[in-house]
Amino acid sequence: MPLRKDIHKVMVLGSGPIVIGQAAEFDYAGTQACRALREEGLEVVLVNSNPATIMTDKAMADKVYIEPLTVEAVQEIIKKERPDSLLPNLGGQTGLNLAMELCESGFLDKMGVKLLGANPETIAKAEDRQMFKDTMEKIGEPCIASKVVHSVEDAVEFTREIGLPVIIRPAYTLGGTGGGIAYTWDQLREIAATGIMYSRVDEILVEKCIAGWKEI
Repeated sequence: MPLRKDIHKVMVLGSGPIVIGQAAEFDYAGTQACRALREEGLEVVLVNSNPATIMTDKAMADKVYIEPLTVEAVQEIIKKERPDSLLPNLGGQTGLNLAMELCESGFLDKMGVKLLGANPETIAKAEDRQMFKDTMEKIGEPCIASKVVHSVEDAVEFTREIGLPVIIRPAYTLGGTGGGIAYTWDQLREIAATGIMYSRVDEILVEKCIAGWKEI
């Protein structure tokens, strides 16, 4: 694939703090991305709040910002550095959430920053539970009984139709944060409330739990 002529300065978003033994792939992948981009002669600006990674070594990027991975912080760095492109998908859920918020607010368009790796529609299809379900049904892929809801009451109402246990899957959360399997009505109310709270868009998917099923 030839190098695009309209890309000269790329901002790479890291994944922030990681638990030992988890998410090391983001550091590895992000490090390789920085190296590959620089080998192509591109200027790389790295933003990652975790100083204890290979990715934030000063040899990996032209500029390294060890700053909070928040919309406000990233906006200020973009204003200062003026990258023409943003590569978010090597920062895992954190990077994708930031990219979506920057896109939805119109900030990236205002600053003339292109999104690389995945466009907003693709990210939304993967992260938004209803869009993902609609996409699967459109291509004829069988789906487990499920419904997207935005309140605990609606979660309880749908669960009465399909029965316990159910899996609660929040939209746009890191590593499934806020989700879980509910075996009782009390667990359902607790997990649903937590999932809605953690979701960036106050959205959860209530899905029939099929733990123990085998794929033949």
